[in-house]
Amino acid sequence: MGKTAVALALATHWPLEIISADSRQVYRRLDIGTAKPTRKERARVPHHGVDILDPGHRFSAGRWAAAASAWIEMVQARQRVPVVVGGTGLYVRALMDGLFREPALDAVRRKGLEAYLAGLTPAELVRWASRLDSEYAGGGRQRALRCIEMALMTGHPLTHWQRAAREGRRFQPWYVVLSVPRPILHQRIERRAAEMVQRGLIEEVASVLAEGHAAHAPGLDGIGVKEAVEYLHGKRSRESVAEAITISTRQYAKRQETWFRHQLEGDVLRLDATRPATDLAADIAAHWSES
Repeated sequence: MGKTAVALALATHWPLEIISADSRQVYRRLDIGTAKPTRKERARVPHHGVDILDPGHRFSAGRWAAAASAWIEMVQARQRVPVVVGGTGLYVRALMDGLFREPALDAVRRKGLEAYLAGLTPAELVRWASRLDSEYAGGGRQRALRCIEMALMTGHPLTHWQRAAREGRRFQPWYVVLSVPRPILHQRIERRAAEMVQRGLIEEVASVLAEGHAAHAPGLDGIGVKEAVEYLHGKRSRESVAEAITISTRQYAKRQETWFRHQLEGDVLRLDATRPATDLAADIAAHWSES
């Protein structure tokens, strides 16, 4: 939270343009539900990666990374500074570390393997993934399945392909992580959830659904939007929407915090975001000039 405010404040130090690394803000007409920067803010500092897809379309991390690479090169060609802003970890990893190009896999063998693995328990999948890839770092069922599939189908573990992608990466990252004490974070989340409903979140989502988009459309399954969809389909009360958003956002923030603590490689500047955005921006500019 506060990432956009800090990036906008940083624009007083650098001639910058913002690349949004938010998997929800790519969708049009969901401004309240995805907490997009306002039109005024976007007019002040150019933004890329906002309002580029209708809610019925899926936007993969690989597709975003390819688009973000082009935006970065375009910004640099204008002699300006590209600043990637957002909390979608997979997007950040896809851009900075690269996503490997999957080798061609035999469709028949793959289908047979999927059928066999479907009968294994999560514990068995983790055991096989660990045996097939000594660098397997754990995760859910899907991650274990992916690890097993790549090792057996290609002869090389998944981490081998991921390492090859990193070696070919095009950008050298310099990260800034903003964090606040958990009690303050929870207060901010609760306040923002209530404000979203008050500003017209439910009406915004109802308008998008009225266009004919399915309730399970890719653009409608994010935190904030999905709770409004549930209300509009009679699955929860209007009064419970803000509370449900608060709970889901707190859970997501905890996962996000863990991800950014352990997954970033390279230079990382960590700042206390309880301070004013202008002070944080000044610190970032100063550390950059010293690095």
